[in-house]
Amino acid sequence: MRLTYTSDLWWKNAVVYCLDVETFKDGDGDGVGDFRGLTQRIDYLAGLGVTCLWLMPFFPTPNKDDGYDITDFYRVNPRLGTLGDFVEFMRTAHDRGLRVIADLVVNHTSDQHPWFKESRSGRDSPLRDWYVWSDTPEPDDPEQIVFPDKEDSVWEYDEGSGQYYLHTFYRHQPDLNIANPAVRDEIMRVLGFWMELGLSGFRVDAVPYLIENVDPELANPHDFLADLRAFMNRRQGGSILLGEVNLPYADLMSYFGEGLGDQVTVCFDFVGMQQAWLSMARGDARPLAAALRERPKPPKDCQWAMFLRNHDELTLDKLTEEERQEIFAAFGPDKEMQIFGRGLRRRLPGMLGGDLRRVKLAYSLLFSLPGTPVIFYGEEIGMGEDLAQEGRMAVRTPMQWAPDGGFGSAEPERATPEGPFAPERVNVAAQRRDAGSLLRWFQLLIERYRECPELAWGQCTVLDSPEHAVLAHRCDGGGATMVMAHNLGDTACDMDLTLPGLEGSLLTDLLADGTLEISREGVARVALGPHGCRWLRASPPGMSPENASANFA
Repeated sequence: MRLTYTSDLWWKNAVVYCLDVETFKDGDGDGVGDFRGLTQRIDYLAGLGVTCLWLMPFFPTPNKDDGYDITDFYRVNPRLGTLGDFVEFMRTAHDRGLRVIADLVVNHTSDQHPWFKESRSGRDSPLRDWYVWSDTPEPDDPEQIVFPDKEDSVWEYDEGSGQYYLHTFYRHQPDLNIANPAVRDEIMRVLGFWMELGLSGFRVDAVPYLIENVDPELANPHDFLADLRAFMNRRQGGSILLGEVNLPYADLMSYFGEGLGDQVTVCFDFVGMQQAWLSMARGDARPLAAALRERPKPPKDCQWAMFLRNHDELTLDKLTEEERQEIFAAFGPDKEMQIFGRGLRRRLPGMLGGDLRRVKLAYSLLFSLPGTPVIFYGEEIGMGEDLAQEGRMAVRTPMQWAPDGGFGSAEPERATPEGPFAPERVNVAAQRRDAGSLLRWFQLLIERYRECPELAWGQCTVLDSPEHAVLAHRCDGGGATMVMAHNLGDTACDMDLTLPGLEGSLLTDLLADGTLEISREGVARVALGPHGCRWLRASPPGMSPENASANFA
């Protein structure tokens, strides 16, 4: 397998970095992040090693849901800049070799969007069926209510027109009706507009709700996703859809497009993420190992997206109540740390008590797992949450560039955390000068990950580990092999790993100096410290580890 081939399918071993323009960097001194500020930090992102930026919504909005309530899909929020600023940002990102994708939030609009204002003007409105209306709404299923702290129904009565409209999320976010061909055509135009300005794809918000909550029900809801993908491929062959599909594996596979892979290009692995947290809570790798063994292989040219934390709550909805309580007890015992009864509103470093060994282990695990790693801004320096903020906003605080915050010349509109994760203790400037910092660890992990394409492209095999605390797996592809071992426990251990096909080979540690020999019987003795990790490149005797992956060159 050649790197020229892997680069065509860039998303299979990309490093995706999610950020909110509003909280990343203020370029004009008004206390709000903007595209000018983001452009000033492109070299930082390129130096970190990320290959794709995912932008959270940057469109005009009443801002009742942090920008996910949109009033115009064709403009930039004036608080964040102009279309000209956006184009300059895109040009600079492309110049540094970075691709950019953006949130595609077309499950709903703001109730202040001109489409909805026209739709609710009367039952005979030409845009009436752009949304989902009903005289007698269906009975509410408590399981369908996404925000039980704010809503008790997914239907809202409209006094003006005497009907109820559907809102999967907040009542100020009426659902679009993609059963209407005119709505589907408009969504295509939105995609085409931003792709002409340089985007390489979109992260699709709440995909199942997008195609299921429509009227009338579609004969095959997935046809719309296939149409979206086909449209994007016609406009730009290397574009992608990154899907938020929080479903069990068996139900999720249809969103890839079954065996064809012609719908969502990359799907987040919510099941694997939640089992990873259960494993870390227990100090026992077996839940994660079981999930990796059970996870289906995506269709050819598709990929899984791996993550430990995103911009929403840390959802634990695919676990049993007992398992969820284990994680709450370990990482968020206080009620203010929990949200919706199903998740945590904390960042990873706070959940791990600021223990740098455990934090570094967690991210080593993330980058070693088969799939495309996705990280949330500030993870690379170990930013913490601010529980004084409401709901999900606890993890959406301003990026911490310097001891004084460094966000801009004015005080940021949003508060920064206090205490052990305050900017004076956690910031980019200090960690750049510290060879042992989390930032430098991230740079090393990303560099090694990009040097080892078999991690994302190869065949992953979870190895039988004699130590329950250790996840050991190997990735084989293109004639190259990586062996990965992570100790989730707080006790050092030595263990024997059986590695068929590698008899007599050498294992070189890519994260630290050191080599291991594999016996003629195919057994390697691997030592791991408490919360230790090893990335081991296999090579035949007499061959350098760099040349062991030559088939990828």
